[in-house]
Amino acid sequence: MNDQQAKREAERAQANRDELKERIAQAIRNDGTIEPLKGLHLHRFSSPMEACHTASVPAFCVLAQGSKEVLLGSDRYQYDPAHYLLVTVKLPIVSQILEASKAQPCLSLRLDLDATLVGSVMVEAGYPASQSRANVKAMDVSSLEASLLDAVVRLVRLLNTPAEAQVLMPLIAREIIYRLLIGEQGNRLRQIAVLGGYTHHIARAVDRLRKDFNQPLRIESIARELGMSVSGFHHHFKSVTAMSPLQFQKQLRLQEARRLMLGQNLDATSAAYRVGYDDASHFNREYKRLFGAPPIRDVERLREAASSLSD
Repeated sequence: MNDQQAKREAERAQANRDELKERIAQAIRNDGTIEPLKGLHLHRFSSPMEACHTASVPAFCVLAQGSKEVLLGSDRYQYDPAHYLLVTVKLPIVSQILEASKAQPCLSLRLDLDATLVGSVMVEAGYPASQSRANVKAMDVSSLEASLLDAVVRLVRLLNTPAEAQVLMPLIAREIIYRLLIGEQGNRLRQIAVLGGYTHHIARAVDRLRKDFNQPLRIESIARELGMSVSGFHHHFKSVTAMSPLQFQKQLRLQEARRLMLGQNLDATSAAYRVGYDDASHFNREYKRLFGAPPIRDVERLREAASSLSD
C-alpha cells in the first residue's frame, strides 16, 4: 500500500469511528443500557465507574468512546475505540469504566454471539473443525481493524431503519463473525463453535457450576463426567477461566447473594443460606473480601448510588 492509499484508509477509519460515536450517542441519550435490536446492546456512562461484579456472555464488544477494563480472575483486559473485546464463555467478571465524562461519555456496543450461528458461518466459509486440544482463554482484546469497524458502523446504521434491520442485521452479524474468524481471535471463536479441545469440556463444567452453584462442589464427580482427571480438570478450568473451580463457584454464590439482598430485600443470613453457605460469619468474611464491604453496608451503598442516579 502506497502513502496515498494509507492516508485514505486512515481517513476512512477515522470517519467510521466518528460516525459510530455519533450514532450510539443519538440512540442512547441517557446513562444506562438499551437493546434496540435483538442481541445488540448499547451502553452509555457519563462518569468513571468503580469495579462492578457481573456475568459475561459470549459477545463481541466495541467502544466508540472512553475506555474500559475487565477482570477475569487475575487477568486484566483493557480496551478503547482502537480495540475490541471478544468473550466466548459465560463467566463471573469484574468490569470498570476508566474514562468517561458528561462531555465525552463512555459509549459502547455489545453484539451477542450464538454458537450455532458461529458454527454456521464456519461451515459456509469452509473452516475445518479444529483438531487442537489446547486450552483457549475465554476472552481477549485485539485491534479493531478497518474492515471489522466498517461492518460495525453498518450494523449501527440499521438503528434508523427497523424494517431494513430485520433483513440486513443477520447478514451483517454473519460478516462480523466471519471477520472475527479470519482475524487473530479466530481460534478463540472456533474452539467454542466446533466444541473442540478442552475448552468445550470447561464450557460444560461452567454451565454445570452455574446451574448448581448453591450445591456442594464435587470436583471428582464433574471431572469423571468430563472424562478428565481431577488435576487435569483443575489445570484446564483455570487456563480457560483464570479461576479455580472453587473461586468460580464462590463468585457465583456471592453475586447471587448480593442480587437477592438488593432485589428481594433478604437479610444477609437468609441470602447466605439460600446460596449455599452454612456459616453466616464465613459468608460475611468472603463477601467483604470480594465486594470491599460487609453485606449490609455494601447493599446500602448500592441503593444510595441507584437513588442518586434516579434523582
